[in-house]
Amino acid sequence: QVQLVESGGGSVQAGGSLRLSCAASGDTFSSYCMGWFRQRPGKEREVVAEIYTADHTTDYLLSVKERFTVSLDNAENTLYLQMNALKPEDTAMYSCAAFPTLRHCSFGAYGRVWNYWGQGTQVTVSS
Repeated sequence: QVQLVESGGGSVQAGGSLRLSCAASGDTFSSYCMGWFRQRPGKEREVVAEIYTADHTTDYLLSVKERFTVSLDNAENTLYLQMNALKPEDTAMYSCAAFPTLRHCSFGAYGRVWNYWGQGTQVTVSS
């Protein structure tokens, strides 16, 4: 059974950095789309970064590009989200998610079913 467990959230001042981790277990994750989502207060959940585990192809939400970096440690089955130059509008509950696929992630595409979700970790950025 696939399980995803996030860690690394917290409170930081604007301009600071945080690194989120998502420990994955229950499969080899050799061909998955894995992603980081966030839900900001009063907003719908949105995907901020994705990585295709077979070749580490990545893609990002435009508003976080150049500030956030998604990466994957295959040996440890751990997904990371390095967040730099954080802004108050990055305050959100961040969750990792995954689904198996033989194709690239197709960032933001409708109709994808994210089979597995972590419980989420809170990130709060103060001004």
